[in-house]
Amino acid sequence: MFGPGTATAVPAAQVLIAVIPLVGIVMGAVVIFFYLLWRHRQIVRQIEAGLYKKPEFDVHLFSILTGFLLTGTGLVLSLLFLFIEGLTYTLLGGLIPFALGGSLIAFYFVSRRTDRKRNDVDG
Repeated sequence: MFGPGTATAVPAAQVLIAVIPLVGIVMGAVVIFFYLLWRHRQIVRQIEAGLYKKPEFDVHLFSILTGFLLTGTGLVLSLLFLFIEGLTYTLLGGLIPFALGGSLIAFYFVSRRTDRKRNDVDG
């Protein structure tokens, strides 16, 4: 019952196999740290020079994009779990993102409607 797994590998190879993910995680953390540091310094310099413009966050675009992505993912997962497992608690793994996506899409349409009504009253 011996297969080509890490249990049958030479001890030096086992150490290398165990160290590779650790090195990857540390290097990824270092890259993220320096990106955040340099981005912070860049923004500070822009503020000092008076060139900084605060980025605008479009809630409507974010909600519709995230809603479609979650709805699509949830639908595919729900169908997959339904065909594989049937009606069990496993199905929640697809129904939860599906419901969240549907809620975000509903938020998009409701908030757009209220924004239009608010603009009509103001304008």
